[in-house]
Amino acid sequence: MSLLGAPPRVVAVGAPMFADALTAQAVAVSQVDWRPPLGGEGTPGEVARVLADPRHQAANATAVGRMLAAGAELVDVRPAREALGLDSGSFLHAGPPIEWERASGPLRGALIGAVLLEGMAATPDEAEKALTAGGLHWEPCHHHGAVGPMAGVVSPSMWMFELRDPVHGGTAWCSLNEGLGKVLRYGAYGPEVVERLRWMSTVLGPLLRTAVGASGAVDVKAIATQMLQMGDEGHNRNRAGTLMFLRELLPSLIDSGAPTSEVAEAVRFIAGNDHFFLNLGMPACKLAGDAARDVPGSSLVVAMARNGTDFGIQVSGTGDAWFTGPANTPEGLYLGSFGPADANPDIGDSAITETCGIGGFAMAAAPAIVRFVGGEVADAIEATQLMYEITLAENPTYQVPVLGFRGTPTGIDAVLVTRTGILPHINTGMAGRVAGTGQVGAGLVNPPESIFPEAVAALAELAPLLG
Repeated sequence: MSLLGAPPRVVAVGAPMFADALTAQAVAVSQVDWRPPLGGEGTPGEVARVLADPRHQAANATAVGRMLAAGAELVDVRPAREALGLDSGSFLHAGPPIEWERASGPLRGALIGAVLLEGMAATPDEAEKALTAGGLHWEPCHHHGAVGPMAGVVSPSMWMFELRDPVHGGTAWCSLNEGLGKVLRYGAYGPEVVERLRWMSTVLGPLLRTAVGASGAVDVKAIATQMLQMGDEGHNRNRAGTLMFLRELLPSLIDSGAPTSEVAEAVRFIAGNDHFFLNLGMPACKLAGDAARDVPGSSLVVAMARNGTDFGIQVSGTGDAWFTGPANTPEGLYLGSFGPADANPDIGDSAITETCGIGGFAMAAAPAIVRFVGGEVADAIEATQLMYEITLAENPTYQVPVLGFRGTPTGIDAVLVTRTGILPHINTGMAGRVAGTGQVGAGLVNPPESIFPEAVAALAELAPLLG
């Protein structure tokens, strides 16, 4: 009787057509953002098996707790051959493993540039022949405790940031950021690209090593915490983080004893490169993700990475296994005369930022970012709020002022993604499809749907049989 005695209430689920028709007739409608779960016919059973695993709830709590607790301090800057043991002819790259035949244009271009940088070829054609001849070797950065933005190619002579987690004892590395435009990580390999990289190896890297040695460990996580209060989100906007990092090292750079001209050049380069801090934030997030690895029964995503062809994730409870699918192409804004036809599918290890609760998951903290990737301020806020639906925790360290200093959504749960159909939001740069092009734009992208049900299926196989 109470139902008949009260005004009717309409709740619409799914396609908005029904709700729109009623709204046009002045009927109040509550629209539910429901979407079907991901995966195939067997997925519901696999989800149920993972949820029934008696280890699952405690395992997720343990894994995300480790992720939130991880620290990140810059302790050294040194060459990759010294830090990672890279020998001549060995290279690292972003994303899951891939062979030359399937490699994207930007990855091929970056490998060509790295071969030129190492003096193993005199021309791009010679470099490409060396790469296809089978005598050179490349592996994912993630397999060596490292991360690389965009193509993410690392060669022995490149200098690396070395970060340490004082809580769990882990170590992670990332190359120095070259800036935007025609740079190696976007697949460019012209003479100016190689010349810049050689200056970074002979001048910038040694200067930073001296400064870090003199100043002591730099708390990168503390800088990341502050930058979210200053309009950065840690992936495509790092302006405040870069300037705070420079402030930390500037006295030691001035006192380094290096020629004044070299110090001035290094300071100008860092200050003029808004993304310089990205290559510190990424290994900081790598430390957090690695701290959460190898918890049996946990469905927490500990890495998201792309090589320009495949998008891959790794999950805490499934070890080093990659779950991969075709990388999507970002949608957003293009530079100059470039357009959608020029853009390569998603590439880079930088989605480690979203994996650990910043980047696209903290877009509400950086409303200015929408002007760089397309969209409105409301879109950035909505994107962050939606990510709470697929994460295990709110980060007490990384907070969003516009949301009442609510912690960022942190700890992607493969089960929640599969059940809700909500995919992680990633904001990213766009590399040119053709090797040697460089950056063509920036935008937003989602992972392929299939990889999350695949991870859940793998967890289900590892779950103990009940009954």
